[in-house]
Amino acid sequence: MFLFLVVALAVVVAAVTLAVVGGGDGSGPLPEAQPQRLHDPLPWDRPVGRADVDALRFPLAVRGYRMADVDDALNRLGAELAERDARIADLESAAAGPRDTAEDRAPTAGAVTLDKPGTGDHQ
Repeated sequence: MFLFLVVALAVVVAAVTLAVVGGGDGSGPLPEAQPQRLHDPLPWDRPVGRADVDALRFPLAVRGYRMADVDDALNRLGAELAERDARIADLESAAAGPRDTAEDRAPTAGAVTLDKPGTGDHQ
């Protein structure tokens, strides 16, 4: 029985040794695994759209996601949103400009006004 255990232990040690060494094919040790890097699908040549944000996936790191990749993507999205907000404000102010000059004119005869009467005005 003792001889059987020694032979079984020798077979297990030989199998583990072959698995660690790589089976003796001469390929050497396994290469180091490269950490995953963010493949940034956000376009640089056009504004970021909803589909771009939906396609954004962060590679996993040891404790979740790489903070630098997430920070870069959020900074980029924040800059795009700030640029869009500024553009919307410019367009709204440009659209409000002609409307203000039309409201400053006196109403013509028979025109309906939507102004509320003042506190001193009684009808």
